Amino acid sequence: MKRYISLLLSVFMVAVLASTAFADAAFHIGICTGTVSQSEDDLRGAEAMIAKYGDVADGGMIKHITYPDNFMQEMETTISQIASFSDDPLMKVVVVNQAIPGTTEAFRRIREKRDDILLFAGEAHEDPGVIESVADLAINADNIARGYLIIAAAQKLGATDFVHISFPRHMSYELLSRRRNIMEAACNDLGIKFHFETAPDPTSDVGVAGAQQFILEKVPAWLDKYGTKTAFFCTNDAHTEPLLKRIAEGGGFFIEADLPSPLMGYPGALGVELADVKGDFPAILKRVEEAVIDQGGKGRMGTWAYSYGYTNSVALVEFGRQCADNGIDHKHFRRKFKLADLSAAYSEATPGSQWNGNFYTDIQTGVQKKNHVLMYQDTYIFGRGYLDMTSVEVPEKYFSVK
Repeated sequence: MKRYISLLLSVFMVAVLASTAFADAAFHIGICTGTVSQSEDDLRGAEAMIAKYGDVADGGMIKHITYPDNFMQEMETTISQIASFSDDPLMKVVVVNQAIPGTTEAFRRIREKRDDILLFAGEAHEDPGVIESVADLAINADNIARGYLIIAAAQKLGATDFVHISFPRHMSYELLSRRRNIMEAACNDLGIKFHFETAPDPTSDVGVAGAQQFILEKVPAWLDKYGTKTAFFCTNDAHTEPLLKRIAEGGGFFIEADLPSPLMGYPGALGVELADVKGDFPAILKRVEEAVIDQGGKGRMGTWAYSYGYTNSVALVEFGRQCADNGIDHKHFRRKFKLADLSAAYSEATPGSQWNGNFYTDIQTGVQKKNHVLMYQDTYIFGRGYLDMTSVEVPEKYFSVK
């Protein structure tokens, strides 16, 4: 009987400890991401923060919600869900990643009720001037700096030619067309021949299958035309997988994808099984690297070691926690914000990999926006390692290329 009572007490104590493990959270951080089907990496980052700091429902720090998959059709639902974070009196930071359309309005509603909560937008979809009007901090991938850095990395690997693959719809987007023009200017300055090739838009009548088949058929011809020391870049995710497949087989360089991640294109192109290592990016990188090397891509094919979406979730939550710990709220943020602190939060979220960033500058007015940061991660070449591109200074003239 004594042993039975002792066992019951032990079970009770374990249950009590489990329920109170995160009971000391002095404040809450809200994070809204897409679903597994819409943006799995973003969600995995939120889950990593729950595992570290606990769920608000269990007395922890993190409150995680997801926006609807068809968020453009359910925008009012999305706005209301994000705005509801302000109902929690302990809420100190709200992160939306990705900051889809409607985020600005949700942030406005939060600000109407609370003048203390920090509002962070990861990979903002809305126009810069719109999201900047209310967000304490907006983040986007730095496609301006990358326009130069991808070419510099290609030169470092020995590329003589660079092929930019896209289509009219993407070239109508300001940041994508600017990056293309920066790439051409960098090629001219660094002694690399620039070539522009048009491929079918996957949203056109040919669909994804037709667009991918085009790439599969054309890459061998491009390698014959431009040589095996040619680096390739495409602006569309659907084009990435067949491009990687043909480069691994036939030669050429692939520096990094439009939105780099070891998950972008490589698993499908090289037949890599990753179901057992979801969310574990060091393990994912290792497995993809083994496949790249086995299939002949050593020293020629690269990525960012950690998913951009995953890192946005982790780094912005951690940065928000640091701000809250130091008593920095909305009223004090702009005066105390330091870009170096943000870059450090991103680097700490991706052990072994470094990040750099720049403030966004409005190309029309030349005004630098102190609450909008463009971030980029160091390039990792499979079989070689990091290229230390975050230490390369991008010449100032490229930031004014239109």
